[in-house]
Amino acid sequence: MLTIWKWGNLLLAFLVELVAIGIFAWWGWSATGSTTLRLLLAIGLPALTVVLWGRYAAPTAKSGGPAVRWSVKLLVFGLAGAALWSLGHPVAAVVFVAVVAANLLIIQAQRIEP
Repeated sequence: MLTIWKWGNLLLAFLVELVAIGIFAWWGWSATGSTTLRLLLAIGLPALTVVLWGRYAAPTAKSGGPAVRWSVKLLVFGLAGAALWSLGHPVAAVVFVAVVAANLLIIQAQRIEP
């Protein structure tokens, strides 16, 4: 049962990371301005998120330390929640942030991160 719990939480962690990337793309495309600017934001924000995450917050990240890892995670998920809120979905934003917070707390409590 513990293995199912562990892998379920790790799967959820991966899914909320993907959702955050999608929220940034959606927010970028919904920005006001020219189509070129919207396209740059819709591609650039998720790309920047992926680079930051891979470098500092991924379980295999070599740069930074625990403080940097947690700072990047809080920044990414907090900004994703704020972006979702600004898109006119406050309930979804609160649910997203609550799910992320619960998942991060469970992972930390279980120390199931590699």
